[in-house]
Amino acid sequence: MAVSEFDVIQRYFQPSRPTRADVHLGIGDDCALLSVPAGQQLAVSIDTLVENVHFLAGCDPEALGHKSLAVNLSDLAAMGAEPAWATLALTLPRVDEMWLSAFAKGFFSLAGRYGVALVGGDTTQGPLSITVQVHGFVAPDRALRRDGAKFGDLIAVTGSLGDAGLALLTDYHRHDESEYLKARLERPTPRVDAGLALAGVASAAIDISDGLLADLGHICERSGVGAEIATNQLPLSPAVKEYIKNRADWSLPLTAGDDYELCFTVPAERQLLAENQLRGRGCELTWIGVIDQAPGVRCRNEKGNKLTLGTAGYAHFR
Repeated sequence: MAVSEFDVIQRYFQPSRPTRADVHLGIGDDCALLSVPAGQQLAVSIDTLVENVHFLAGCDPEALGHKSLAVNLSDLAAMGAEPAWATLALTLPRVDEMWLSAFAKGFFSLAGRYGVALVGGDTTQGPLSITVQVHGFVAPDRALRRDGAKFGDLIAVTGSLGDAGLALLTDYHRHDESEYLKARLERPTPRVDAGLALAGVASAAIDISDGLLADLGHICERSGVGAEIATNQLPLSPAVKEYIKNRADWSLPLTAGDDYELCFTVPAERQLLAENQLRGRGCELTWIGVIDQAPGVRCRNEKGNKLTLGTAGYAHFR
């Protein structure tokens, strides 16, 4: 018997977890009915993943379920917002119940970790693509934005940079760090806890999805400032350090995308506060530079020499 659109929803997505008191009506009607807590603003973000653009054909569906939600939670993290709800629009070339089961497992495992309820969406037939919209809460005076960086602010990042980019260049079966790199690419950790801890502390923030230089450049452009970073201060995994040593190429940590770490700025007087806020949050904080007044983002090596690198990260239609 053919499986219908409604069968897919009921079997794999309607019994969503967790349940939340602010969800009055979820999957199964024309709209969801939701309540935003008093005194909170609603933060909303949406991302689409398309086969052979954002992920390779044959990608592990459980990892894909995880990543499709993780990249959206990363946007909430960059705003200092607490995750609450998600909607999912899933376009499938055909109904593959084993694929759907694995995808749902990856999606709901991450959703449960951050208390996210799936409250609606759509399924349709066509080339494989996944669109997730997330919703979260943030107090009006605590939202992290891109336009708050000021001259003299310190620049920091969470985690390490370049791992996901290296995974795309590396034969997983031959590299000693293959499993680590694969996980960094296919199962990124959204820095939700770090974002919540930085709300009200950082002056600006963004998640690193298109590469450090490009995304820090967005902060600079929106804030009307510039930035200078030191390559010898960048947090790098052993695998990325090895790549740079062998090729004398800094492109991975500076321009490769898909890291989903946070890049943020902090007034100098709040440096210790930021360090204390992130302690025990499951990711390291590394100071990599300073905000200045000259437009653009500049990089200097350990000798103080300026590096010439393109600032462009990944961009569609280019």
